[in-house]
Amino acid sequence: MSALVRLQQYGRRALHALSAFAASHICRYHGNNTGDSDDCNQLLKHLIMKIKSTGPITVAEYMKEVLTNPIKGYYMHHDMLGEHGDFVTSPEISQVFGELIGIWCISEWISGGKSNSLKLVELGPGKGSLMDDILRVFSQFQHLLNECDLSIHLVEVSPKLSEIQAIKLTGKNIETIYDEDTLAYKKGITKSGLEISWYHDVQDVPAGHTFFIAHEFFDAIPIHKLQKTSDGWREMLIDIDPEIPNKLRFVLGSSSSMLARTFIQADEKRDHIEISPNSAVIIQKLASKIHNFGGAALIADYGHSGDKTDTFRGFRAHQLHDVLIDPGTADLTADVDFSFLRKIVGNTVVSLGPITQQEFLKNMGIDLRMKVLLENSKCVTTQQHLKQSYDILMNPCKMGQRFKFFSMFPHSRMERINGHSKVNTYPVAGFTELQLS
Repeated sequence: MSALVRLQQYGRRALHALSAFAASHICRYHGNNTGDSDDCNQLLKHLIMKIKSTGPITVAEYMKEVLTNPIKGYYMHHDMLGEHGDFVTSPEISQVFGELIGIWCISEWISGGKSNSLKLVELGPGKGSLMDDILRVFSQFQHLLNECDLSIHLVEVSPKLSEIQAIKLTGKNIETIYDEDTLAYKKGITKSGLEISWYHDVQDVPAGHTFFIAHEFFDAIPIHKLQKTSDGWREMLIDIDPEIPNKLRFVLGSSSSMLARTFIQADEKRDHIEISPNSAVIIQKLASKIHNFGGAALIADYGHSGDKTDTFRGFRAHQLHDVLIDPGTADLTADVDFSFLRKIVGNTVVSLGPITQQEFLKNMGIDLRMKVLLENSKCVTTQQHLKQSYDILMNPCKMGQRFKFFSMFPHSRMERINGHSKVNTYPVAGFTELQLS
């Protein structure tokens, strides 16, 4: 019996009922675009003064200010996740989602040779729900991990969310470290006894054999929007509406974009492109670390394979929100172009995907788990929650097709050498169909 199949049996004894958040729908709809926040008005005033001083700003600069401005940025002081926030993510909908990711990590750790040390890094950990579910799975396989020096590392820019994560994962508040010589700004011990640290940048995470998990992280990285015109590519900028002084609008830049010359291929068929240089920098960092020290990366996000155009949008109270209205009161996001990430990575590592969330979770055995959970549950309400959560995660019209999974490995992970015999390829959990024999 393979290691992955043995891990699949975990569902028969360890998985629990899904969260009641199942009724909260991740697919977001059009809604009210008005707002009256004083904080928002202050951020809008700041942006208007900035534009008056330096001229129209890029969409990337706008996103950075709106999301991470130290004083009024959306991520810096909001608890935006959950039923009463602006959006719900898969770990909040169902703990089974996080437990499957945990099984993926252990399966790939085994397939990769059971390294004697492992840094588990999550980028943008939200409320800590995904990591909490992963660590619960790890505790079920402690007998396998006893010989592994395991530590947890979270990359988080939001002070508010880091507080929530600390309470979730350690059971208590953790004071922020104000020391320029210390890369981690928080340190503690998880409820299961593992060292855990927080960082502002993935580059600050200590080197070593590392698994990177990024769920709904890259979709919040600032983008540039480029438009093809009769005079070539122009960057779309944000300016003040001349007819309404306190309103913002999109305009086209007057000169050819350096980004277009750098990133857009001559045979590009689309007339509107979204490019994220910051994402390119981050994915290069991950690929370089995996290449040099071993490990893997699993990225799950809204995304496409280089075929979409305008995906920049805002969400507030689970509804679509005009990106230029009331900045700072809504989340801003854009679909991840996985073909762009793959080009940036090149041959540094092996990349797999993107595949749909529906395919990935099915390959990880979600159907078997749901069958076992339904059979073991005698509560009608719990059964309904199970079915509703499964539908949200797997339905192509909800999250099943909209979310994609993408992974990276060192070349050595994809090969097994038996003495001097021919090299064979390892199957990769989630990206190949589960074999039950």
